[in-house]
Amino acid sequence: MVDAHRTFVIVGGGLAGAKAAETLRAEGFTGRVILIGDERDHPYERPPLSKGYLTGSEERDSVFVHEPAWYAQAQVELHLGQTVTAIDRDTRCLHLGDGASVRYDKLLLATGAEPRRLDIPGTDLAGVHHLRRLAHSDRLRQVLASLGRDNGHLVIAGAGWIGLEVAAAARGYGAEVTVIETEETPLLRVIGPELGQLFTDLHREHGVRFHFGARLTEITGQDGMVLSARTDDGEEHPAHDVLAAIGAAPRTALAEAAGLALADRAEGGGIAVDAALRTSDPDIFAAGDVASFPVSGWGATLATDRVRVEHWANALNGGPAAARAMLGKDVVYDRIPYFFSDQYDLGMEYSGWAPPGSYDQVVVRGDAGKREFCAFWLKDRRVLAGMNVNVWDVTEDIQRLIRSGARQDLDALADPGVPLGSLPA
Repeated sequence: MVDAHRTFVIVGGGLAGAKAAETLRAEGFTGRVILIGDERDHPYERPPLSKGYLTGSEERDSVFVHEPAWYAQAQVELHLGQTVTAIDRDTRCLHLGDGASVRYDKLLLATGAEPRRLDIPGTDLAGVHHLRRLAHSDRLRQVLASLGRDNGHLVIAGAGWIGLEVAAAARGYGAEVTVIETEETPLLRVIGPELGQLFTDLHREHGVRFHFGARLTEITGQDGMVLSARTDDGEEHPAHDVLAAIGAAPRTALAEAAGLALADRAEGGGIAVDAALRTSDPDIFAAGDVASFPVSGWGATLATDRVRVEHWANALNGGPAAARAMLGKDVVYDRIPYFFSDQYDLGMEYSGWAPPGSYDQVVVRGDAGKREFCAFWLKDRRVLAGMNVNVWDVTEDIQRLIRSGARQDLDALADPGVPLGSLPA
């Protein structure tokens, strides 16, 4: 039976929110659990939107965190297609878009992030797309299939993970693809120039065209349809559809209006939380893409005190951690960032945090030419991050090296004959 004397509310219908609700019940919470999401779909996972579901290898139902019936069985009250317009911290009350109000004892903000928009002429044309929500993937999947049938052209603005994964999916359908990127390589802000060329070569082998060092300035069209995309160096690229894949921004407006502390924009922004994912209000927590958490628990000296991570594993682990903290349990959320990507026949996993300028050396173990290797980003011989490409079951060892902060013998680190598990940690 639900004890209506305590009410925990979760704002956000993604993986973090759904796993938080699941954890509250698993930990024995008997009060009301209310989950509010501004989409009409049940909570779902985002990786398939640019991977399996988009490529057609996974069915739509596979993206959902739980079966729809689970929420009633677990006595989780769902408010789907509903927005929260304000948080009244004095009365611990949420105001909803339909005029209703919901009182809370503890509140979890798992509001996620939203795609950054292109601020150029032509973005109102029917063929301009973003990819963040299931509805976006539904639409884009149909677009890619149509482009493939008709030998159509897709222009992608941005060569980050989303841009590259959509490029791979589009080529799988047979569409022509051009990727426009302001930097000189893909993924520069994540893996640096040393490994960026690997992904350039991979996609070029599959027929993707790259246009580096340029910015999209205009999308031209006729009768509401896209005709081409122009860049600031005077080039014009044929296009039937355009995908804006230029990153995402944390959805902090609700928290900011409520007066909650935010993280510095230079550190990725987001809602500032402590090691228990608690915000500046002791009754409000944040998890997932929107939360900026401290990283003092890692062994190496990082260039920042906190990070905000927009990846599946952060939502998967952060939601349950926040739920336990809401229940008053001792929580220290010090997870090392982790994400994965699948592009053509390349599968990879990445652990850690090593943006350009934070490391002084990259060590490769294995054969990068054959795309079967591990790469390590180091500072003062301490591992900040590691990426395994078509090499499996090493994530635990890589994260152990990151967490320890131990100085490494570079020759041993580069030698595939030396087990990663034997390196100092």
